[in-house]
Amino acid sequence: MTLLKVNNLKVYFPIRGGFFQRVVDHVRAVDDVSFELNQGETYGLVGESGSGKSTTGKAIMNLIHPTDGQIVYNDKDFMKLSRQELRQERKNVQMIFQDPYSSLNPKKRVIDLIAEPLRNFERMSPTEERKTVEMYLEKVGLSPESILKYPHEFSGGQRQRIGIARALTLKPKLIIADEPVSALDVSVQAQVLNFLQDLQEEFNLTYLFIGHDLGVIRHMCDRIGVMYRGRLVEEGTSEEIYEQPQHIYTKRLIAAIPDISPANREQKVAFRKQVQQEYTEHSVDFFDAQGRVYDLKNISNTHRVALP
Repeated sequence: MTLLKVNNLKVYFPIRGGFFQRVVDHVRAVDDVSFELNQGETYGLVGESGSGKSTTGKAIMNLIHPTDGQIVYNDKDFMKLSRQELRQERKNVQMIFQDPYSSLNPKKRVIDLIAEPLRNFERMSPTEERKTVEMYLEKVGLSPESILKYPHEFSGGQRQRIGIARALTLKPKLIIADEPVSALDVSVQAQVLNFLQDLQEEFNLTYLFIGHDLGVIRHMCDRIGVMYRGRLVEEGTSEEIYEQPQHIYTKRLIAAIPDISPANREQKVAFRKQVQQEYTEHSVDFFDAQGRVYDLKNISNTHRVALP
C-alpha cells in the first residue's frame, strides 16, 4: 500500500538584487523530485550537503512551503488542504530532527517537551498526560524518573531518544528522520539506529530516512533515492544501488565509503580509480546543455537512473 506520493516537487528560493531588491533568479533547492513510500518500508534520501534532501523532508512537513508539485499522503493532497485540514493530517506525519542539542527547548522539562504534541492535538487530564509521557520514555529506554529533568542533563544519544519519544506520542504512520544520528558519537549511532528499527517493527512505522552516510543508509533502508543538485539521479533497492550503481555520482558516493578490511582494500582502490577515470572522461555526459540533471529513466522495474 502506497502511503506517500511526492510528485514533481519543487522548492525554489528567490535571489534578489539591485536597488529595489527585485527577484533576479532562483536557487532550485528541490527541482522536480518524485518518489513513493509504501506502508512499513524505509525509503532513504542520500546525497551531499546542499543536494536538497533535507529541504525535501521539510517541504513534506510543510515547514518550508513548496513552490510547486504534489504531496499526497494517504490519498490526500497536502497542497490542496485547508489550514485546519492540513493541521489534522500533519499529526500522522512527524519529524526527528538532525541536532538533538538545538531541537529541544533548553528551558522546558522533559514532560513539557514530549507532551507538547499531545497538548496541541489531544485533550488529556494532567494525570493521563503524565502516564503517557512516562510510557513513551520507557519505550525509548529512558527512566520515567527523568520526566522533570531539563535537556542539558542528558547526553546527546539520550536527547535524541527524547526527540524520538516526542515524535511517537501522536502515533504517527510516517516519520521523517533528518540525519538523526549524524550529530552523535559513532559508539551511540548503532544503538539509536537499531532502536529505530525496533520501534518500526513495534508500531508499524514508515520512515523517510535522510542522510549522507551511505553505510547508515544501507543498514536502514529498503529503497534509496540519490539526490544531486536538487534532483534524483538514481533510485532503486538498497542492493541495486550498492551492487549495481549506474550514475557516476552514485558511484563516487560508494567509492568514498571507508573500508578498513585488508581483504577488500585492493578491490576498493581499483574501484576508486575506475570511478575517477569515468568521472574525468564522461561526467559531462550526465548533464544536459543547461547543466541540469537528466530525468530518471527505468532500467528495470525497481531501478531508475538519470541518463540521456
